[in-house]
Amino acid sequence: MRRRNLAVKSLTLALSLVLAVSSSALALTPIPPPGPQPNSTGLEGTISAPPPSTAPTIGVPSNGQVFSNIPITVSGLCSAQTVKIFDNNIFVGAAQCSGGSYNLQVDLFSGENDLIARDYDALDQQSPDSNTVVVTFNDAQFALFGTRVTLTSPYARKGAAPGDTLTWPIIINGGLGPYAISVDWGDNTPPELLSASNPGEINIHHVYNSAGTYSVIVRATDKNGTEAFLQLIGVATGKVSASTSSTKAPTTITKTEILWWPLLVMLVLIIAAFFLGGRQKLAAVRRQIEKSRSE
Repeated sequence: MRRRNLAVKSLTLALSLVLAVSSSALALTPIPPPGPQPNSTGLEGTISAPPPSTAPTIGVPSNGQVFSNIPITVSGLCSAQTVKIFDNNIFVGAAQCSGGSYNLQVDLFSGENDLIARDYDALDQQSPDSNTVVVTFNDAQFALFGTRVTLTSPYARKGAAPGDTLTWPIIINGGLGPYAISVDWGDNTPPELLSASNPGEINIHHVYNSAGTYSVIVRATDKNGTEAFLQLIGVATGKVSASTSSTKAPTTITKTEILWWPLLVMLVLIIAAFFLGGRQKLAAVRRQIEKSRSE
């Protein structure tokens, strides 16, 4: 009788586990959607890193070369993200470091020019200076007019998200106004044409449609026909604005989870209950046989 009660209890426990496992397998667990949640606060930071330790090189032009036409090509080796060229310690152009080398065109000042290159990382930290290359520009227009127009900018590299307006300050020096300015933004759009009456700072504007890094070429011509050249790096970052992501309705994602360990426990209990029930039935048959023999 005790064994029968044990078998009944085992079967009852096994059935309870079957119901529990079935309920767990059918349960749908909500998972919060990825991305910003309503009333949440986002944090953005920059991980500090040491500045570039290796100086770039200037391989072209050679030290002591003399030029009568500008712009000239400057190229060499690099190790960081951006290479800036300085002429007589004035910024005159920038290029992307690609595959360990760079190549760009720069303007020269009349007379002697001391060229150096500097690497800059993503945090705008600079490397040591490159070797100094001294070249000479024999400027026929300078001898004729006494002054030449030049271009520079506070920014060698500037960016905006695709679809947003990129505003870039350009500084015009020297020459005689008015000035005609042409800007090739490097994205196969027609060059932007504008004018300035006097030397000083002007703002150029552009909207990139696709994310990427672009070579921006700015040219200026003054009233006397003297020309200036400046190469820069434009970046379309491709970032999505926070307002766009925060206005979307939250989405609930469901996931079905099946718990396997209760199934194993249930299987062991069913086997035990079957074994106990079989033994109880076998004992009853034996008692019946012994009773028949005694009669």
